[in-house]
Amino acid sequence: MILVEPAGPLNVGSVARLCANFDIQQLRLVSPRCDHLSRAALQMAVHGEAVLKTATIHPDLLSAISDCRRTIGSCGRIDHGDIPLHTPVQAIRWLLEPASEGAPGSVAHQAPVALVFGREDRGLSNDELRLCQKVLTLQSGLAYPSLNLSHAVAVVLHELALLKAGDRSVSAGGQATRDPAAADALLAMLDDARELLLEAGFLLTHTASARMAKVSDLLQRATIRPEEVALLRGMVRQLRWAIRTNRS
Repeated sequence: MILVEPAGPLNVGSVARLCANFDIQQLRLVSPRCDHLSRAALQMAVHGEAVLKTATIHPDLLSAISDCRRTIGSCGRIDHGDIPLHTPVQAIRWLLEPASEGAPGSVAHQAPVALVFGREDRGLSNDELRLCQKVLTLQSGLAYPSLNLSHAVAVVLHELALLKAGDRSVSAGGQATRDPAAADALLAMLDDARELLLEAGFLLTHTASARMAKVSDLLQRATIRPEEVALLRGMVRQLRWAIRTNRS
């Protein structure tokens, strides 16, 4: 469980309690805006106090998910661009699929998966959502769609528990699927591609960010794999070398 810049100690304490309720072992906090060990947070955590006390602090989302093999972000906003949204069941079913790489007990199988929730007032930014391989949204009412942070966490963890307990494909292990590329590897490839496309004149400086965001969305929809990112990055670097060699 990852919370990005939580501002309310009561919310953080409530989420720690929910982690204990639903057997979530780890809580990671990205640049928290409150004292997660304050008296208010500890009182709210109740039997989740141990989760709160062992929570780790990270400077940004990328570092918080660096060891995760699959990551789901949550989104309650309507201005999410072209980022594809999934229902909790769709996203969590994918999150629970076993890794196909390596044998059971290997590093690939033991790597954690993550659910990411954003700030109480504005959630996750689009750039942060793009670090997650899938994004879920809750079907709240249009008149007032914004849920309290801990309430949203409760709904998602309940869906997670239902799938773990009741879905035969999950409880039986399901069909193993390939894990997507890590966020840092995808970002590095996109940065290389951006440089190449600026150099080639396909991108303009003032529109580059928006157009590369669309490329990122496309690759995330395709659930691009590590070896595919490596292939694209190799192509980009070779093209850059060829362009510069021909110019000289």
